[in-house]
Amino acid sequence: MALDFDSACLPNPFLTEDHHAWRDQLRRFFDKEVMPFAADWDEAGAIPAELWTKSAEMGILGLGYSEEFGGTSEGIDIWHKNILNEELSRIGVGGVAASLMVHNIGLPPVANFAQDHIKNQVVPAVLSGKKRISLGITEPGAGSDVAQLATTARRDGDHYIVNGSKTFITGGMNANWVTTAVRTGGEGAGGVSTLLIPTDIEGFSRTALDKKQGWWASDTATLYFDNVRVPVDHLIGLENSGFAVIMRNFNGERMGMSVAMVGAARVCLEEAVAWARERKTFGKRLADHQVIRHKIADMKMRINATDAYVQVMSKQIADGVESAGDIALLKVQCSQTMEFCAREAMQILGGTGYMRGGRVERIYREVRVNAIGGGSEEIMRDLAARQYGL
Repeated sequence: MALDFDSACLPNPFLTEDHHAWRDQLRRFFDKEVMPFAADWDEAGAIPAELWTKSAEMGILGLGYSEEFGGTSEGIDIWHKNILNEELSRIGVGGVAASLMVHNIGLPPVANFAQDHIKNQVVPAVLSGKKRISLGITEPGAGSDVAQLATTARRDGDHYIVNGSKTFITGGMNANWVTTAVRTGGEGAGGVSTLLIPTDIEGFSRTALDKKQGWWASDTATLYFDNVRVPVDHLIGLENSGFAVIMRNFNGERMGMSVAMVGAARVCLEEAVAWARERKTFGKRLADHQVIRHKIADMKMRINATDAYVQVMSKQIADGVESAGDIALLKVQCSQTMEFCAREAMQILGGTGYMRGGRVERIYREVRVNAIGGGSEEIMRDLAARQYGL
């Protein structure tokens, strides 16, 4: 059997016919609507607006959200979400998924903790693809260490007055709302709250960060808040309890990134095997050189191990017993697996891999943002150590 994207992973005993049908449906959609154009979108630095509405009609945007708001939650589990992230990673243009699916980090706090009239205004609009939402946490002086953020929100009657800035915000240039971490109290995690800030409000501005190593198709922004008056009813959850809202959100983001990184590693393996079969050096195929065969075997071995880790953590999530520390360590292993496979695939492809336009070249450039985004490898290790009482 040819070693392709599908066979480059372990069999998953938890998948049903419904899961396989979902994958087939997604693959047909992405093969028609995205794969032929994704490289050009990456070069252009944006994806077309109609992709959001088409994806909404496919049920992609609303996967896992309540039917009350236009989502699909009945019968949906972690495996449906994993399959979506795997199929997005198969495209080989990380910026497409980062931009198209950014609502999955910006919207859950609103759907889970906002007042009902805010939910009714925001959630259906985002799930239909008509409006956009982003998550604003990282600041120039505070990244993975959320407890140190400095953007302030001071209560003034029926409003909060927000001052500060956020940076490296995925989807920030096109967002209609930003789910924003702010400081309403004292130092540390206990003084953090979460506000939903409309981007058409006076005092809000943004600039594009468009000179990036990877994820070119995903818009990235720095956001500025200059005496922005946000209605008090835009508070998400309770005042000074925003840290818990954010931490709950991080587990889902890190799982999604982990699955996508394993998918990217599988793309690298698929491309490397195909090239090793085709390319000839010194009178024989690359695949007939032992050093190349060992590289491919090492890639498959690491993907297998990481795939198994993903399956175990996914089952724990399905059972409601997941560990934030283990999810953090999973993300580290996935980014290391992605990096190893991207490097080895680049070596096997040689000059062909170095030229822009191929999936491996893009994935190689996107390794670092995956190793940093959602919590850097170093912070993930430290978080895990704290979870285990160290």
